[in-house]
Amino acid sequence: MLDLLRDAPFGQAVRYLTRNKVFQYPEEQTGFQCPTTYTVAGVSTPTVVNGPGEDLSEEKGSVRGVDGPTTPALDSNIEKLSDSTSDADSDLERQTSLGIRRTQTLPYTEERLECEQRLAATRMASIPIIPVKTADGVTLVDWYNTNDPANPQNWSQKKKAFVALQIDLYTFVVYCGSSIYVASELGVIAEFGIGSTEASLGLALYVLGYGLGPLLWAPMSEIPTFGRNIPYITSFAIYLILIIPTALVHNYGGLMVLRFLAGFFGSPCLANGGASMQDMYSLLYLPYAVSLWVSFAFAAPALGPTISTFAVVAESWRWSFWETLWMSGPIFLLWIFCLPETSPSTILLYRAARLRQKSGNKKIRSQTEIDRQGLSPRAIAMDAVIKPFEIMFKDPAVMFTNVYTALTYGIYYSFFEVFPLVYGPLYGFNAGETGLVFISIVIGCVLGMIIYYAYLYFSLIPDIKKNGLRAQEWRLRPALPAVFVFTLSLFAFGWTANANIHWAAGVIFLIIYAASIYIILQCIFVYIPMSYPQYAASLFASNDFCRSIFAFAAVLFASPMYRNVGIGQGVSIVGGLSVLGIVGIWLLYFYGAKLRARSKFALS
Repeated sequence: MLDLLRDAPFGQAVRYLTRNKVFQYPEEQTGFQCPTTYTVAGVSTPTVVNGPGEDLSEEKGSVRGVDGPTTPALDSNIEKLSDSTSDADSDLERQTSLGIRRTQTLPYTEERLECEQRLAATRMASIPIIPVKTADGVTLVDWYNTNDPANPQNWSQKKKAFVALQIDLYTFVVYCGSSIYVASELGVIAEFGIGSTEASLGLALYVLGYGLGPLLWAPMSEIPTFGRNIPYITSFAIYLILIIPTALVHNYGGLMVLRFLAGFFGSPCLANGGASMQDMYSLLYLPYAVSLWVSFAFAAPALGPTISTFAVVAESWRWSFWETLWMSGPIFLLWIFCLPETSPSTILLYRAARLRQKSGNKKIRSQTEIDRQGLSPRAIAMDAVIKPFEIMFKDPAVMFTNVYTALTYGIYYSFFEVFPLVYGPLYGFNAGETGLVFISIVIGCVLGMIIYYAYLYFSLIPDIKKNGLRAQEWRLRPALPAVFVFTLSLFAFGWTANANIHWAAGVIFLIIYAASIYIILQCIFVYIPMSYPQYAASLFASNDFCRSIFAFAAVLFASPMYRNVGIGQGVSIVGGLSVLGIVGIWLLYFYGAKLRARSKFALS
């Protein structure tokens, strides 16, 4: 618990104010003996420690000093030279580079999976990890051993779940903050004397804001100096502050600007949430954590109108914003005391600084310090912004997945304008009852999650354990039937929206729709990073941008379209567009490998 408090923003602030005298790391404590592999000859004692305060002797065959063999170059395939031909020493050789290999290997790749499996196999043995020394004498800081508690992968399952839950709740609040405004639209129309399209701009601009935000926050979180927590904490603090004037503003223009800014500063959950899960969970079990995180993001907009409608009707349209503040505030306070840094690159960067000070060895560096030499944050950010769009326009697979997910997202957000046109006029529902219809989306999300979890547990994970990672297209299999269900459920909902047909029929098809789209998105969100692992973070940011741009437009054109052409015809239009997704997913499944072979960006 003390480690959690120390690594959280509160602990880091206390460390700064006390000049690191409170909440000290092991390397800063008086009794810490610096491993000789990190010291300059003659500076430190010859005692080598496995971790803080734990002695390891040479007899255990676990240590090679810094004066031993050096590597000819620094790359992702660094290997330690062996000074023995025995099997035991060969095993040790593999372990010496194991810790740093995980930070060097690309995510979602066979190499990463192999590294994590070997790490898991040795974790209980707590085998020391010998840092790599390069040809120019630089010692690369690493985890002290395979069970190093500083490594987020080694945290207990309870700690991982607690940290992941904080990210999930944050994601829920920000996504809920988009649609929670829907119940306030009538009040906005009445107070500012505007039309329904102008009022819906408050939802559209929020969605646009959290589509643009990841283009900044995603590359920032990949800079080790910032890590995950600085973008999280600073942006969420600004988000909270913005809610207050949003609830008090008395002019339409100010309300719209504040809604856009709230979406923009709330978007790190969209940009970095998946990366935080990847920091903590191994590739094999990462889909469980990511699926749950996506469930919070998927269900939250559906619950927004349900949460706010009754309060808005009873009090005023401003109450939807106060409810957002009441949900966000406790989560922010929890973050202050309980959200540790999860980026391994950031953790090792600051460990390297502490070891330099403790050992007197100025040639101790983290891998990222070397990788980013000569690169400015501006250059990194520009590359992160430009590269994903370059890939999208040059690679048909990326173009298709961005367009298709944008379409599905736009359809989802268009329902916030459709439901009031269906369940009020056709079935006589009041505002509160119409808001309850959105719960059907949540039920569908839970159903989709159960189906996808069953697929992971009974099919995918056992297959990976037996056969390793198959071709990326293998991950699209659950989406092959789901794309048909998605399209059919849209048509069914549109044409059962009829006063002569019971309202429950449409709700059932909404549940089926939500379950199918949840499964489709899970498959696509795994396929993209597996095919383009070196660009995964930026591609997710560009995908977020495309989805949000289309959702922004859908919110604005949905109500006029459905009013003019009718519910059945309007849903049939978007359903017809979704047919292209059926063709695209099946073509991608059968011909994706050939497309990747021709792409200079993809991993074959």
